[in-house]
Amino acid sequence: MRLLIMGPPGVGKGTQAVGIAAHYGIPAISTGDIFRTNVKNQTPLGQEVSRIMADGGYVPDTITNAIVADRLTEADAAQGWLLDGYPRTSGQVDALDAELARTGQGLDAVISLVADTDVLVGRLLKRAELEGRDDDNADTIRHRMEIYTEATDPLLATYRSRDLLVEVDGIGAVDEVAGRITTALDAKLA
Repeated sequence: MRLLIMGPPGVGKGTQAVGIAAHYGIPAISTGDIFRTNVKNQTPLGQEVSRIMADGGYVPDTITNAIVADRLTEADAAQGWLLDGYPRTSGQVDALDAELARTGQGLDAVISLVADTDVLVGRLLKRAELEGRDDDNADTIRHRMEIYTEATDPLLATYRSRDLLVEVDGIGAVDEVAGRITTALDAKLA
């Protein structure tokens, strides 16, 4: 099974990705985790990512596409995977499409966790308070939500037009949301 998971900040993508991957026996692959591991281990990629971020830049698609393509060749991904945090741009969608075509694979589904913005803002404000993140205020969080929506709406439209999109209510207890996801995926892939 080859899956993507998408959703706005605070909806619980990372938590759900781990559970979905365990349920289907596939690895959850987070581009953020890959970057953080490389930075922590000071690999050549990590050093380059650190330099880019220190200069206030975004890691270019060419680097992100290459690390994802490389990760998908690892043995644990041979029978499938779930990508969390990728693709984020139309260029990344094109790169993933090309990689899947090159390897004779295809996507099975794209999970989109949906939630009311006000609920997510409240959730993120609570998390910011618990973690002492003074930079996370309601205006900043709402701005991040707007950026996410602008960037992601075209990608969701692409996957909807390919009949791959599975929209799931992302609000509720972790187990509740997980149940909704597996029910929706099982129905989609039956």
